[in-house]
Amino acid sequence: MSIDVIKPGVLSSLQDAGRRGYAALGVGRAGAMDQPAWRLANALVGNHGGEAALEITLAGPTLRFQQDAVVAVTGAIIEARANGQPLPPWTSCFIPAGSVLRFGGMRHGCRSYLAVRGGFDSAPLLGSRSADLHACIGQAIRAGDVLAIGPHQPVSWFHSGKHVQALRWGLDPQPWLDYAQAPLALMRGHHYAALDEPAQRALFAQRFVVSKDSNRTGNRLDDLPLRLREPLELISEASLPGTLQLPPSGQPILLLAEAPVTGGYPRIGQLAAADLPRIAQRRPGDAVYFRETSMDAAMQRLREREASLRQLLQRVEQRLESP
Repeated sequence: MSIDVIKPGVLSSLQDAGRRGYAALGVGRAGAMDQPAWRLANALVGNHGGEAALEITLAGPTLRFQQDAVVAVTGAIIEARANGQPLPPWTSCFIPAGSVLRFGGMRHGCRSYLAVRGGFDSAPLLGSRSADLHACIGQAIRAGDVLAIGPHQPVSWFHSGKHVQALRWGLDPQPWLDYAQAPLALMRGHHYAALDEPAQRALFAQRFVVSKDSNRTGNRLDDLPLRLREPLELISEASLPGTLQLPPSGQPILLLAEAPVTGGYPRIGQLAAADLPRIAQRRPGDAVYFRETSMDAAMQRLREREASLRQLLQRVEQRLESP
């Protein structure tokens, strides 16, 4: 079972939970930028949870399905039509063999996720099927690619046929999408004290803008530059997704899923992990504000989010199994 790529879209790549545990070898995590959206997409098609999905950026691909498939699209709301019929987001859908699924653009947000029952079955490397474009592990999909689908059991909630089908229920995306673009929680970094006083005040008061020079490695934040009290000469230290670095330009860089495992720029902040999906959905030109938080508060928010997400995943599984 496979899917033909007719058009690749702006930037579409296969992503799962990423490669954790290989930083000592110089290999970063990669993985889905918006992990809750990726997990919920898999849940809606009845996957076990760790399967690779297609991460779509800003504008999506055109795909031809060689066999019947059960799919779900979550994350940013994106225009999608299968054989000309609108495909509803955040629910489970049946696409018959021979169908062409065309994605358009996103009205809000930056990344959507296409999950297919069985998952995308590329060869894993270091325990993950995720493409790491920064590290040249895998690549974005290209026209002419054939995406294999893993083995899976038939579903009970759809009947095979020649027409696109969708469940009568779906998930509410509102709790998982940052429509208001509220301030992001940021902890002071190891080198926060090295900022001069105006920069310290500006970090938690200034309006930053996501630069067009942003990617899966990091978002460059444009506005008035932040300055250090005096130049620093640093050796490289550990970095990870959410680290806010300050290069000599004074324009901060917020590292994302493909963050390098070490970096030599001053680390002026660390984003709360619960807000990583929110910054992943900010697109070039979107505003970014930071509010100060503590480690304890950040950990509590992450625990609360994971509890809500696990509860929702369980409800989806139960709903799919019900008559």
